[in-house]
Amino acid sequence: MFVLELTYTAPVERVEEHQAAHMAWLEALYGEGVLIASGRKNPRDGGVLIAAGVDREQAEGIAASDPYTAAGVCEYRITEFAATKTAPALERYREQPSA
Repeated sequence: MFVLELTYTAPVERVEEHQAAHMAWLEALYGEGVLIASGRKNPRDGGVLIAAGVDREQAEGIAASDPYTAAGVCEYRITEFAATKTAPALERYREQPSA
């Protein structure tokens, strides 16, 4: 599982110019079953996406395909983790830790 944290590198006004494309991109990822959660950070200086069922290369591809990335208004930090404990509703995403 991956946490993809994006941080704006441009003023929010520039980011908002690409928001419709970003939201459509998110919807497509939800439709593919890749994302299980996403949202803005508070304060509003970026956002967070939680991706499941992908590998590192795919997570990097997700970040690279963000319209915000293409517009040069954000950068990503990608963190992989093993979700060894989850809420009951997320049980299907539980993972075994690597040896």
